Amino acid sequence: MELPAFILSAALVSAAVLLAPIAQGQQQYAPPVSEICLGCICEAVSNCNQSLSCTGDVCGVFRITWPYWADAGKPTLAQDRPEDEGAYARCANEPYCAARAVQGYMAKYAQDCNGDSTVDCYDYAALHRLGGYGCRANLDQAFRDKFHNCMVQVSKLNGGQVN
Repeated sequence: MELPAFILSAALVSAAVLLAPIAQGQQQYAPPVSEICLGCICEAVSNCNQSLSCTGDVCGVFRITWPYWADAGKPTLAQDRPEDEGAYARCANEPYCAARAVQGYMAKYAQDCNGDSTVDCYDYAALHRLGGYGCRANLDQAFRDKFHNCMVQVSKLNGGQVN
C-alpha cells in the first residue's frame, strides 16, 4: 500500500522531534507535540510544501511568523545565534528547525483550547493556527478540514491510534 504524500512529508518533519530534544535552560524535556501531530499541522497549513520560503510575514512549511518564532525561544540553525540577521527566516525555512520552533511554542502555550479537558493534537493545531491567546476561537474551515482529514487518515493507518 502506498502511503499518502502527507505521511511521507510528515516523516521528514517528525525526525526533528526525535533528533533534537528541546532544551529549556539547562534542562531537556520531551517535546509536547507528537510526530504525527506535527505532520498533520504541517499538512493543514502548507501541504508540507518544502519549496515554500518566506511570503509576507510567514516562512516555511509551518508558515511561522517572527513573533511566533520569538515566543518559541528563537531556535536557530547550528551556525546561527538568535540575534543574527536572518536567523528567524533560516530557521523557519528549514523543516527541522521549524519543527523545534513549533515544539517550543507549544511548550510555552499548551492549553485545552476546545474545552474537552485534554491537551492534545487538536489543541496544538488550534494554538498553531490561532495563537496562544486566541486558540478558543473557531478555526477556518479549510485548515480544520485538512487537519481533521489528516488525523483520520493517520488513525486508519495506525489502527485507530493517534497521539
